[in-house]
Amino acid sequence: MSVTVAVHHREDGPADAPAVLLINSLGADLSMWEPQVAALSERFRVIRYDARGHGRSPVPPGRYALDDLGRDALDLLDRLGVARAHVCGLSLGGMTAMWLAAHAAERVDRLVLFCTSALLGPPEAWAERAATVRSGGTGAVADTVVSRWVTAGFPEAQKQHLREMIAATDPIGYAGACAAIEGMDLRDDLRRITAPTLVVAGADDPATPPGHGRAIAAAIAGARFEVLADAAHLATFEQAEAANRLILEALDG
Repeated sequence: MSVTVAVHHREDGPADAPAVLLINSLGADLSMWEPQVAALSERFRVIRYDARGHGRSPVPPGRYALDDLGRDALDLLDRLGVARAHVCGLSLGGMTAMWLAAHAAERVDRLVLFCTSALLGPPEAWAERAATVRSGGTGAVADTVVSRWVTAGFPEAQKQHLREMIAATDPIGYAGACAAIEGMDLRDDLRRITAPTLVVAGADDPATPPGHGRAIAAAIAGARFEVLADAAHLATFEQAEAANRLILEALDG
């Protein structure tokens, strides 16, 4: 079994309210969920964290696996005394959320997946990106990544904030997380997910186009599928109001 790391986290909202665990994407830290905090923390205990290798969390060397990321999340819930939580993840965070719902079903109440995939190849592309950041730092991919995260008309000041967040990610951690996506195939796990599930895609997402989310929803019994207009990969950030409405509908369902 892999060794877990004690990830950095932050909590908002009432401590005795139902818990919602928010899991960030590759190259992001917990601040990517800032547009969701006010809306969710009125009724939920909102738990955000930096995935291993990101933000203020430890940066283990080497390749990470999705199992590593999932067990880190379970360890955090254990440390916080949370027996069961709603789980919401985007991109790599969505992959981690699916792993949790498939492998630790008793810990997941409702599941919300944004802009993610059960299989995101080709593997060679992730190996190449890992090599790029190991040699040139995460700043070397920041412009390209942001161009996929948000649409062209998104405010430049906010694009710059996102570039800085990516560039601040440790290259070792970023490369390690690339390996988790490179080796990830959750297609057989989807049928094991029993949590009520909402899958949301961004209409203009070039990284995980709507077909990826549609396939996930089709494989999870009873899952609901939605597409957000005028949204690329970081749909919760670009279309926060619409995303928050969908999240709250799913959690209140």
